Amino acid sequence: MAGEEEERLKKRFAELSQKAYRQGVYQYTGFLGLGEQAVFHQVETRLAGVPWELFGGHAACERVMARFGDAGMIGYEEAFPIACLEIRPAAPKFAEKLGHRDYLGALLNLGIERSVLGDLFVGEKAYAYVQAAMASFICGNLERVKHTAVVCRPVEAAPPEALPRRQERLVNAASERLDVVAAAVYNLSRSQSAELFRAGRVFIDGRLCENVSAQPKEGAIVSVRGYGRFVYGGVAHTTKKGRFAVRVELYQ
Repeated sequence: MAGEEEERLKKRFAELSQKAYRQGVYQYTGFLGLGEQAVFHQVETRLAGVPWELFGGHAACERVMARFGDAGMIGYEEAFPIACLEIRPAAPKFAEKLGHRDYLGALLNLGIERSVLGDLFVGEKAYAYVQAAMASFICGNLERVKHTAVVCRPVEAAPPEALPRRQERLVNAASERLDVVAAAVYNLSRSQSAELFRAGRVFIDGRLCENVSAQPKEGAIVSVRGYGRFVYGGVAHTTKKGRFAVRVELYQ
């Protein structure tokens, strides 16, 4: 992310935090990607002491909104302004095989900003988490994905079968360093893994990680741009050769 864009984001976070404090009203960002979340975490301790929370509509979501304020400060609780939309082919028998990129492209072609869209889970149907204020517009205007006619409607949440599954694995690693674990998880060399850190492509719970020797806490979500993400489960046991059997849960 360019320095100018990063500074603009920091300023925006500070403005929303201060507005929540001055006006006593919850304030929200749009959906933030990993790079934007990393910028947020750089300034989280400098946000005027205002409580904040990150949420994307479901615990499985990677893209999240930031909310400034809580019930203790504002005086009441308020749900995040997030809606879930189900998008399905109007005639499944004649539908093309559609992927994540197809649905995302169709949504962006409506002329909406990327920040309006959260996570998109795709299977036989697609489920999109979006800013609630744009839900009606999207449902009223999304008619096709590629050449396939679709029907869009709001639902309470994406069903469990539509969410990404997590596959538990044990990976054999020489140490608990994150660059070593990431190399084992994604079948990379140590130098290839280290390059991902230098390129700013590794995040722990939304925070940019440039330290190759970092050791995540158990339960931390490690995201590697271009490869996927996994939940770090710690060392299950040590092998006879002194190596570590590390428990991870890969998002499928």
